[in-house]
Amino acid sequence: MSKQVVQRYVVGLTGGVASGKSAASEEFARLGVQVIDVDVFSRELSGQGGAAVAAIATAFPDCATEGSIDRAELRKRVFSDPAARRTLEGILHPMIRERTLEQLANGAHNHAPYVLLVVPLLFESSAYASLVAVSVVVDVPVSTQLERLHTQRGIDDATARGIVGAQLSREERLSRAQFVLSNTGSLDALSERVRVLHSVVCANARASVRAGASAMVAA
Repeated sequence: MSKQVVQRYVVGLTGGVASGKSAASEEFARLGVQVIDVDVFSRELSGQGGAAVAAIATAFPDCATEGSIDRAELRKRVFSDPAARRTLEGILHPMIRERTLEQLANGAHNHAPYVLLVVPLLFESSAYASLVAVSVVVDVPVSTQLERLHTQRGIDDATARGIVGAQLSREERLSRAQFVLSNTGSLDALSERVRVLHSVVCANARASVRAGASAMVAA
């Protein structure tokens, strides 16, 4: 499996909560990029009938009812209690990583110019950072994150601040990124920025493939 993963050119997309990672990844997908979003795996695993539901219900019985997880209650719990968050991550992260590697090894998308791996905790996890060639940060001010969490997701201010505070600071993310997508404007503006970046990444991906092929010939 690892040999197949190395052969793919993988771009990591990250950003703070409510920065617009999903909107950006959808624009990349429209351009023919294979998108692997670990949040999708997380929702599947913790949703009705998901493989992680039993373990989560055992660890957080007050957040489970008849085999279903109350995601809003669980979110409040883990973002107000670091130990609880680590427990949840210990359940979900190995399962999510396994699914990620399976998708990276899937040859069904070999025609795509590159893979976009969407990981909210990309810089916090060496397990994912080691998979990507370059990183892209979707960036908005913290005030925008808090406003979107409140108006778009109905999350109260205390919980929103807890979620934002549990992640890397905006400054730290920006310092680690190779590319930055500002998402403070319209969707059309974001789409245009994605198209420009896509052309750059495609060139990088082609160069990487040529370099890999040359190395194989030399070997």
